[in-house]
Amino acid sequence: MPWKSRWNAEIPNVDLPTFVFGSQTGDIGSKPLLLDADSPDRYHLTLSTYRLWAKRFAAGLIKNGLQPGDRVLLYSGNTLFFPVVFMGTIMAGGVFSGANPSYVARELAYQLGDTGARFLITSDASLDTSIEAAESISFPKSRVLVFDNGRDTFDGKAKAVKSIRPWTDLIASPSEGEAYRWPTLTSPADLKRLIVLNYSSGTTGVPKGVMISHRNYVANSVQTNFISNLNPNVEADRKKAQMLCFLPMYHAYGQTYFCCTAPSREVPSYIMPKFDFLKLLQYIERYRITDLTLVPPIAVALAKRPEARKFDLSSVTGAGCGAAPLGNEPSRELESMWPSGQVNLKQGWGMTEVTCSMTGWHPEEISTTHSIGELNPNCEARIMDEDGVTELGRNERGEFWVRGPNVMLGYWNKPEATRETLTDDGWLKTGDVAFRDDNDRLYIVDRKKELIKVKGNQVAPAELEALLLDIQQVQDAAVIGVTKDGEEYPRAYLVRKPDTKLEEQDVHNFMEKKVARHKRLTGGVKFVAEIPKNPSGKILRKLLRDQAKAEVGDGARGSKL
Repeated sequence: MPWKSRWNAEIPNVDLPTFVFGSQTGDIGSKPLLLDADSPDRYHLTLSTYRLWAKRFAAGLIKNGLQPGDRVLLYSGNTLFFPVVFMGTIMAGGVFSGANPSYVARELAYQLGDTGARFLITSDASLDTSIEAAESISFPKSRVLVFDNGRDTFDGKAKAVKSIRPWTDLIASPSEGEAYRWPTLTSPADLKRLIVLNYSSGTTGVPKGVMISHRNYVANSVQTNFISNLNPNVEADRKKAQMLCFLPMYHAYGQTYFCCTAPSREVPSYIMPKFDFLKLLQYIERYRITDLTLVPPIAVALAKRPEARKFDLSSVTGAGCGAAPLGNEPSRELESMWPSGQVNLKQGWGMTEVTCSMTGWHPEEISTTHSIGELNPNCEARIMDEDGVTELGRNERGEFWVRGPNVMLGYWNKPEATRETLTDDGWLKTGDVAFRDDNDRLYIVDRKKELIKVKGNQVAPAELEALLLDIQQVQDAAVIGVTKDGEEYPRAYLVRKPDTKLEEQDVHNFMEKKVARHKRLTGGVKFVAEIPKNPSGKILRKLLRDQAKAEVGDGARGSKL
């Protein structure tokens, strides 16, 4: 039998903008909530000004021809106005999609074409890549707009770059913004409207747009807030809370926390344009950051890099980690940076297909293992045998299936992939192997899917294998993930064609031009006589993972990557 969360939260029947801002007009607060981490006194948004800028963008989109359901694609790192594009698109009745700013033109062109976006808004640093991507699919340059670092927009100095007009051309006047009213939705049917397409790599190698609705987004925010509110000191802690946004907002993790959940709780967030370890430490010290939202590579760096011990991080009282598994040893090592009991690193679990998170921890509980906690409110789960029919009991390992109001609508324009992942009665097959202990705590022990997690980004082996097979001298290829010091790296095993010469550096040079940095073969390239496969031709990845672990991973003696 499936089991349900011990918690039940009341999820309001409201659209996402109404959930975050409460009302369409009137003063909703003058406390700075979204702040430029480099210059927060000058460049910041309150909840009121966040709402106004988003309404101005919504009104401007509609003036420029955006129709209900049209998509807006933002290709940029974090800025003060990233949340404005996100929320303004939704206020206009559109669908927001964020692209990884490290994408090369080929990858961006795929997402641009797959979304069928009405507008592409791109950072000035990535403008050449955007133009190349747009031209490759005959996307009109008139619908490409350049995004600045936020300061030029704030100061009224945004300008065209290389004849590409600034994104501020889509922003209506303050008076038009004040007068604009986003559609308020309350019916279950309306709340199922699509608002976000966050892209998730599939094992086929083709990224898929995950369809997230108003209901999904509001539900996941309510679930997160509900668990936070179990803290008996929640109000006092909230008043002194400070967060640091170094997670990318194109990704579900950073997006849900810093575009929605933190503003809805009126918690200030200092926005970093990109991750920089030393600046991270400086900002924690300078702004007295209280809560850290981590991914394993950053958690490991905090635990192990000596620079971290040179800064005053005493303000931190809470830390959570997600996006990929983190071992128990680095978790406890990180905690040792503070006096005993001050910080307890708790792992959660989520995926793009559940909006962001599916598990959490009661604030008063202490994590001493690598458990991912327990189910979010209003969610249920089951552990399934490989046959997909037999349900397993406690302490038995099987595929983790989940169901809840935060589970996606499906995959964008991919009905077959949707049917493979979502059952008719709403169960999401996560592809992760897990078990539930006697206290309903969950543990992820393996990945049924073949995805590799690199600094929180999904990498599909099939995509890399297809590219490697384009190399003339390669006869066969397999890509797996290898873990070293708690981080996962893509590693390739290649079979050369007879009588050909191909060196590892040749492969790296080829891939550098084809994929974003996180997809590069940082785990190395190994030439082999053959790729191990089963009788039906499927790559035996577990054998290769074991081999890689012995060669260069955490299981290798004295190995380096």
